[in-house]
Amino acid sequence: MKRILIVLIAAACLTACTKKPSKEADMDKFITDLMRQMTLEERIGQMNLLTMWFDVTGPRMSKGVEKKVRDGLVGGVFNFWTPNAVRKLQDTILTQTRLKIPLLVGYDVIHGHRTIYPIPLALASTWDMELIEQIATAVADEASADGLHWTFSPMVDIVRDPRWGRVSDTAGEDTFLGSEIAKAMVRGYEQGDLSKQNTIMSCVKHFALYGAAEGGRDYNTVDMSRIRMYNEYLPPYEAAVRAGASSIMTSFNEIDGVPATGNRWLLTDLLREQWGFDGFVVADYTSVSEMENHGSGDKAKVTEMSINAGLDMDMVSEYMIEELPALVRAGRVKESTVNAACRRILEAKYKLGLFTDPYRGVSDERAKSQIMSEDKLALSKEAALKSIVLLKNNRKTLPLDASKKIAFIGPLVKNQRTLLGSSAAAGNWKQVKTLWDALESKYANNKFLYAQGSHLVENKLIQRMTDQQNGNVIDDRPAKQLIAEAVQTAEKADIIVAVLGEAYDMSGEAASMSNIGLLDNQKALLKALKDTGKPIVLVLMNGRPMTLQWENDNIDAILETWHTGTRGGEAIVDILFGDANPSGKITMTFPRSAGQIPIYYNHKNSGRPFSNDSKFTVKYIDIDNSPLYPFGYGLSYTQFEYSDVQLSDSTLTGKGAVTATVTITNTGDRTGEEIVQLYIRDLVGSITRPVKELKGFQKITLNAGESREVTFHITPEALKFYNTDLKWISEPGDFLIFIGGNSETNNRAKLTLI
Repeated sequence: MKRILIVLIAAACLTACTKKPSKEADMDKFITDLMRQMTLEERIGQMNLLTMWFDVTGPRMSKGVEKKVRDGLVGGVFNFWTPNAVRKLQDTILTQTRLKIPLLVGYDVIHGHRTIYPIPLALASTWDMELIEQIATAVADEASADGLHWTFSPMVDIVRDPRWGRVSDTAGEDTFLGSEIAKAMVRGYEQGDLSKQNTIMSCVKHFALYGAAEGGRDYNTVDMSRIRMYNEYLPPYEAAVRAGASSIMTSFNEIDGVPATGNRWLLTDLLREQWGFDGFVVADYTSVSEMENHGSGDKAKVTEMSINAGLDMDMVSEYMIEELPALVRAGRVKESTVNAACRRILEAKYKLGLFTDPYRGVSDERAKSQIMSEDKLALSKEAALKSIVLLKNNRKTLPLDASKKIAFIGPLVKNQRTLLGSSAAAGNWKQVKTLWDALESKYANNKFLYAQGSHLVENKLIQRMTDQQNGNVIDDRPAKQLIAEAVQTAEKADIIVAVLGEAYDMSGEAASMSNIGLLDNQKALLKALKDTGKPIVLVLMNGRPMTLQWENDNIDAILETWHTGTRGGEAIVDILFGDANPSGKITMTFPRSAGQIPIYYNHKNSGRPFSNDSKFTVKYIDIDNSPLYPFGYGLSYTQFEYSDVQLSDSTLTGKGAVTATVTITNTGDRTGEEIVQLYIRDLVGSITRPVKELKGFQKITLNAGESREVTFHITPEALKFYNTDLKWISEPGDFLIFIGGNSETNNRAKLTLI
């Protein structure tokens, strides 16, 4: 009797210890009961994601969407928003479908929904994780008020080739910084609780390696070693998963010869088994059907590959609903595999609260109060101010003196659409105040001079950028006439501000460029302005690093403003006239020439490292081998001086910690922000190690003349890497610890791990 009692107590304990939390148990029971009522076709229907007609973000549109919704063959839609439209579609579900399962509604909300913030590459230039998380929270608030549940963001792909158009949507070239930004974005969107009506579900993309496309051409192939994947490209995806991301989007490229959308090692072995991801995986736009172009098989074969690899939802291809029933009946796909995918999608809907409230609190009143609210507009301007990077400022050309006669010249001075940049979601460029509008508002009595100077684009291959529908100035006058007018205007001024760069869609998806310098017609204008002998400030609006060797050699000041968003015009004016001090630092290396690409700071050394003293080293013979502007670079209207690096100990044990400290002094005459950067070099390793790796950063504000100590805590964790066995380890040996204002700092101390 005593033995039986012990067994019963042990069994009760085991049940109690393994029992799921009540919320999760309730969800499991609800979904299990629901799935018992679903036919195989209805379960597969949940795996079907279709595009609507509010926006076009891919090569083909879905057809007959509303009928498929009524037939229970759609799990979600995207490119669709507004309270009225979303409520009507959910009404269709509730009144005309058998099981009344609400739809997921998604959209590419990349750097804002209606209120547009600087492009992600610009936001990364703030190095401000608190600000980035705050922006993601504001974006979720606005997007959810407009009927959205799901954003296809953050895009965390590491990229080292600025020819690739989608650099504008990334955080740049660095693994550590990219991982920190990925975590901040996921936290901001989801807030740890998707049941809150002001949250949206994040979708980490593009899994994986999308930013390493050969030649910088979008959608192109990728090939790299596992060691490079684990050390350089995979960490931001994993960081986002650890931060709680609810969904993952596959990439268009192949990995180890297998397209990502059908790659079982990627979607199951790595993502689910190694990282423990329990959300759902969605294909990118038609990437299932595109596996046929890769040469992976016919329609049935690529469908089988993708579902068995671990894909849960098919975006636009519709191969799942067309092929899966027969594949299940033929035994090529297990029904349990379909059930697992369907369950993950239903779990997401449950966590979003859609089964409790299919409308998720959406109303015209909420939308009116949250969309483009004053706090969001103010945040947009703050982000723009902090993202702008001062690249050059000879003889203190900037800030400008408003009492002087200033000529603003260029096709982007009065352009609204370009300020929003690519991937601008539902942002309305007609609501944007241009740089010229901001000037006239702020300096109402000042008679600034203006000339267009050039067309925005004259290259016939990209002439579509200049159509009036997109807010670009149309002027049929010959280029020579525009330049002559600009020169005449410039002659009347004390100083010239040339506002040049890229149209909004010269970067972004499907916008790769072989030439990443200023277009020939704009450069001709700039050279004509240089011939006037007047001081020139070049204001750049662009979505990628550019080749600016001539500009750096000949122009007095260069201000990188990127595509700054809804309040960008006002932010640029505040920076130009010194009402704000630039503090941004670039997160991608700027090459001198496209011939240097790929160029990035954390490269490996060769057996013949670069040297000017020997012919037989890694270099080009026709160009300076250094970057034009290195990773982490950016100037201020004040100056900062760094002391030598001081270590609390010259040795570090396996379980210990060492502090690295510098004193930073603002030696200028105005308050400024400095981004203090910590880099580490592993001098000897079982695999070759990069010449430097970012391992920490702090953003500080110093008044004129103020000094402050900045301390970093270094543990063995910061010295770890993946070895040839893909084990995460640190190895005893010597390390260099660098602290400075950009990646080229040589301010260092030596540390030994024992």
